[in-house]
Amino acid sequence: MLNRWSILSMIGVGVVIGGIILADARGASSISDPALLVVANRAPQVDEEAPNFLLKDSEGFNVTLDQFRGKVVLLNFWATWCGPCKIEMPAMERLYRSFSRKEFEILAVSTDAQGTAVTRPFQQEVGFTFPVLHDADFRIGLQYGARQLPMTFLIDRKGIIRNRIPGARDWSAPAGKRLVEALLQGS
Repeated sequence: MLNRWSILSMIGVGVVIGGIILADARGASSISDPALLVVANRAPQVDEEAPNFLLKDSEGFNVTLDQFRGKVVLLNFWATWCGPCKIEMPAMERLYRSFSRKEFEILAVSTDAQGTAVTRPFQQEVGFTFPVLHDADFRIGLQYGARQLPMTFLIDRKGIIRNRIPGARDWSAPAGKRLVEALLQGS
């Protein structure tokens, strides 16, 4: 059985469901029901529209990216088992508190298979207040081409990806704040 990282290394090579390659890049498959296929499309690039998604938050409510149009969004893919992700979270919270909710939002997309059972205690322990969404099957992570964790996308008010940032960052440092401020002023 392939693990999630084996699948990630195959983005654009095949069609994947539940960790099993079902088809090649041309879509050739033995599956007769096309509704069962999840196609690993090309990931969005900087200066392209961020794909909309629907995920559940920690309270079980549906959240879409489109509902944040008009705001700058920091979209961060992470997991509780990811050391650099854990280190990055306090700085993300400081950044979150630096800007108005009317103009800026952080969406932290957890890839933990256990969902709120692990994210809620971690969120309480670390004390961050930004929304946590759950992508337990890594469907949205694959859609965005998040090949490593953490992976962050800065999205402008019009829904365009302006930055793709692999790895952890000190978001409360001047350079991190400047990235957000530039989008707030430029959109």
